[in-house]
Amino acid sequence: MDEYTSRRRIWELTCPGLPEEVSRVRRWTRDVLGDSTCAEAAALIVSELSTNALLHSASGTASGSMRISLFRTSGSVVLAVTDVGGGATKPHEVAAADGDAHGRGLTLVSALGRRMEVSGDDEGYTVMVELDPGMAEPEPQPAASVRPSTRERH
Repeated sequence: MDEYTSRRRIWELTCPGLPEEVSRVRRWTRDVLGDSTCAEAAALIVSELSTNALLHSASGTASGSMRISLFRTSGSVVLAVTDVGGGATKPHEVAAADGDAHGRGLTLVSALGRRMEVSGDDEGYTVMVELDPGMAEPEPQPAASVRPSTRERH
């Protein structure tokens, strides 16, 4: 049956645009990546991206929503958060001053990930972050064949 099983896994979650959904998304990410060394970094990233979607797009309105996608292979983890558009600007990194209360989120996300890309338009933006492969678990190796011992124990 192994030849029919993909080593790639994809999960998606669509949430209403409510602030309490950020903690749900964070827990969901930890649950999906529970056995991965990058689970905490991924939870932080998805928390930041979903918060940004709620604050800076129509995702945070009464009828808004956001979609979280998680792609996992044996060598990488890719997270993506898609908003419903309607924001004043395209998601981008900002050079925040020392006293600024906002503006460091995407810089932090970019630092935690190996690569970050923003795609989309006024109809909706997706921020995708690929985590450093060193943070993801190594590819599982097939179990070594175990033969019963021929030595007798006394």
